[in-house]
Amino acid sequence: MATVTVEINGRPHQVGCAEGQQDRVKDLAAQFDRHVRQVAGDVGQVGDLRLFLMAGLLLADENQDLKSGAQVELPADDAAIVEALNEAAARIEALTAGL
Repeated sequence: MATVTVEINGRPHQVGCAEGQQDRVKDLAAQFDRHVRQVAGDVGQVGDLRLFLMAGLLLADENQDLKSGAQVELPADDAAIVEALNEAAARIEALTAGL
């Protein structure tokens, strides 16, 4: 088993993985980090656990949309992208209310 250090929200984390999978784990961690930073930008620094949970829920929601074959329409401009992110943040906040 190999160990790789990834950075999420500015903090290093060591992760075990199968030998030869280090680059894949780093790529996945970078994707997760982008989601965590997006959530932190939307709701502020509310602690790693909550940020990780919210980012995980956001990724799970995206994954569910892909699995269900839902057609995801990408916004055409920056204002629409910001609005879409705000809507995603509101969905996450509703899902995590009471945690």
